[in-house]
Amino acid sequence: MGLFRGLVSLLVLFLLQRSNTSLVRLNDNGYEDLVIAIDPGVPEDGKLIEQLKDMVTTASTYLFEATQKRLFFKNVSILIPKNWEGSPEYKRPKHESYEQADVRVAAPALPGRDEPYTRQFTECGEKAEYIHFTPDFVLGKKQNEYGPSGRLFVHEWAHLRWGVFDEYNEEKPFYNSTSKKIEATRCSTGITGKNRVYKCQGGSCTENLCKINSTTKLYGKDCQFFPNKVQTEKASIMFMQSIDSVLEFCNAENHNQEAPSLQNIKCNFRSTWEVISNSEDFKNTTPMAAPPPPPVFSLLRISERILCLVLDKSGSMSSSTRLDRMNQAAKYFLLQTVENGSWVGMVHFDSAASVKSELIQIKSDSEKNKLLGSLPTVALGGTSICSGITTAFQVIKKLNPQIDGSEIVLLTDGEDSTTGRCTDAVKQSGAIIHLIALGPDAEKAVIQMSNETGGKHVFASDEAVNNGLIDAFGALTSENADPTQKSLQLESKGLTLNNDTWMNDTVIIDSTVGKDTFFLVTWEKQPPSISLWNPNGTLTEAFTRDTLSKMAYLSIPGTAQVGTWTYSLQAKANPETLTMTVTSRAANSSVPPITVNAKMNKDTNSFPSPMIVYAQVLQGYLPILGASVTAIIESNSGKTQVLELLDNGAGADSFKDDGVYSRYFTSYSENGRYNLKVRAHGGTDSVRRSLRHPLNRAAYIPGWVVDGVIEVNPPRPETNEDTQTILENFSRTASGGAFVVSQVPDTTNAPLPDLFPPSQITDLDATSEGDQINLTWTAPGDNFDVGTVQEYIIRISGSIIDLRDNFDDALQVNTTDLSPKEANSKETFAFKPGNISEENITHIFIAIQSVDKSNLTSKVSNIAQVALFIPKADPGPDEGQSNPNPVNISTVVLSVVGSVVVVSIILSTTICILKKRNSSRRPRTEF
Repeated sequence: MGLFRGLVSLLVLFLLQRSNTSLVRLNDNGYEDLVIAIDPGVPEDGKLIEQLKDMVTTASTYLFEATQKRLFFKNVSILIPKNWEGSPEYKRPKHESYEQADVRVAAPALPGRDEPYTRQFTECGEKAEYIHFTPDFVLGKKQNEYGPSGRLFVHEWAHLRWGVFDEYNEEKPFYNSTSKKIEATRCSTGITGKNRVYKCQGGSCTENLCKINSTTKLYGKDCQFFPNKVQTEKASIMFMQSIDSVLEFCNAENHNQEAPSLQNIKCNFRSTWEVISNSEDFKNTTPMAAPPPPPVFSLLRISERILCLVLDKSGSMSSSTRLDRMNQAAKYFLLQTVENGSWVGMVHFDSAASVKSELIQIKSDSEKNKLLGSLPTVALGGTSICSGITTAFQVIKKLNPQIDGSEIVLLTDGEDSTTGRCTDAVKQSGAIIHLIALGPDAEKAVIQMSNETGGKHVFASDEAVNNGLIDAFGALTSENADPTQKSLQLESKGLTLNNDTWMNDTVIIDSTVGKDTFFLVTWEKQPPSISLWNPNGTLTEAFTRDTLSKMAYLSIPGTAQVGTWTYSLQAKANPETLTMTVTSRAANSSVPPITVNAKMNKDTNSFPSPMIVYAQVLQGYLPILGASVTAIIESNSGKTQVLELLDNGAGADSFKDDGVYSRYFTSYSENGRYNLKVRAHGGTDSVRRSLRHPLNRAAYIPGWVVDGVIEVNPPRPETNEDTQTILENFSRTASGGAFVVSQVPDTTNAPLPDLFPPSQITDLDATSEGDQINLTWTAPGDNFDVGTVQEYIIRISGSIIDLRDNFDDALQVNTTDLSPKEANSKETFAFKPGNISEENITHIFIAIQSVDKSNLTSKVSNIAQVALFIPKADPGPDEGQSNPNPVNISTVVLSVVGSVVVVSIILSTTICILKKRNSSRRPRTEF
């Protein structure tokens, strides 16, 4: 971690991101302010808008019935790209934006991949990010494969709004049921169909019975479940809502707890309806007596960004280099962050306000330079924030009488007790207020103003002398801009130099970026010497120096050369604080750049509850795997913790290899604000694009059984490989906002008490090999996913639910020889249940609990199972549907801790629960 030695206050600011926050609210049983955004890369097609209306209207009725007459869609905004032709019925958006849309209509991640899916990487019952539909799906071109769009929208809405999961599993499409048959993974089991191998070649198709794999004891990979076209079963929407008879979610009565569905795995065997009915939406509503009205639609067309900088030059801004830092950040914003085509104005204020620049459209450096020359140079006088804002409104109205959707970037120390007098006027204006507050004394009215208008707000302490404000302004890119036009941060680094006067490092420019590449250096005392070499080793031209603002910058003309750029800064003062920021844009508008987005799982928390860090690394909609991703979390006093984030499907990470890197954070040092910054780096040959089908998507229907005959649908596009290697390096940094922690004990004289248990094991897997059961899982840590646990408790049972609900009463396996490994290591363990005859026993269910050195126990793991019988394949067309032969009583001997238990099991009727009272029961600790 030598890179971070001497790091000075990486990002002491409080940034509450709104870009991923849905505007949807529930009012009188109806969802309001649902936003559907059409990507600017989608070709103009008026049919798309009409089909979206039809989809939501149909979905509203289906949702109403599926939720037992509780919920429906009341009003919906469709966000239309700026490059589509205007229409009198199109209005200007207010707070709606593409980045925080609930539904995105965009090209598929890969050509032909039109499967609808929801970007979902949080825990069961938690809201997801967004739904992704492709234009071809919305236009009805994929109805055979995925079913009617309105029904499918409800399937995806359940992912998005209520955090439930699919009741099928393409990785585990079949399972061995307790009836000794191979069943398709589904809910409910009342859905009927055929398991067949169906292949077509050269216009000729063959249908064959599925064969059992001798190792897995399940059907081979080429076997598919073809549902009957005509069904009577009503559940479930999260399995296959395209079946005409399906009108409900699986509930506690008809839920299939045996199936290895994602819903069972992620939601601890609870049915989707149990999760949904426990949501706030249901707690706050009652069934309606009459059917709901159809949804009301608003068509909003994105137009040029209108933004006014409102800058505080009052006397209080003269302290702690506030004015210098404000000007550095404002210049960076104008030179690099704001998009061409935007309209930008500037207002200064102290006790009164003055217009320094009317709105001018940014087309070239000429307009930027004019605005740069308007920045304040002297801080004097009192503070009247309301004067600054109302003057900005007047500036905006000269261009656009309707202020709706215009943005105001208010940079101030916030020390003005009169701000409350204009709060109502600001809320009614329709403008978005972004607040950047310097120092600790911002008035609550200013914060409220930003919150209620949907803006971002930032608190930067006076000790944040490096990149805090620059990073904050860098995050103020337009939420409606084409991603290929946005400024991306490749590097943001700050060092305080004492004995060593040099700051040397490298910056990687990969092939997806390079346009408008910008290097920015700032200092605190004296201008340093600056040298920058391109990948060929050629020294670049001199930087433009702005000694008044204590910064120097260089724009690389055209597209910057791909490769490693090297810089060397030599301080001319001791001590000195230097920073380097590097940004760039996409090199090609048709090739999406690699991006990094970071967030915490919540904004406020209290000890000892953990926080979770999430970082998404994507290229367009394709996950990037194998990257090295680190989170830098800094407390308000400057204490820094560095976490390696993982995409391993264990601990805090919900899904392996989905491009979301996660980790628990528990290293609290004090109460107050903590700030997040993420760095992602990809090395040659180690980073890959994921080509797999996305998770949490609607089930692809391979075909239907009609009158006993399979009618197949067009095969979906497949790739020969799951990943594609990226043959170059890349680097990105991103600010992830902040969170506030309370009730942290004082650590002046003692460390934090150990109240953090091991994390839950979520990837336990079991296979049988002869008379032996092999287990694998990812090791948890002493404190969630950090450190090493003290021991594992492994228990087995013949009942999933008994093992889940009465884990401490189940039979314990001898783990004397099992020594836990460090967190995130791969664990393996094998044990022999005894002399088991595979003809005479069905299943053993296994779960693990971890114990740390403070005797704190984890939640019980996911439940793995092994089927200890040879299943019967489906009968052929000429074979009867006879039941399996009766099974005689047999004896099973299992090795347990401290004793041997002999259990008699009658398999023809039911399986006896394998359990044993453990006299040394450990108390369960759950968080």
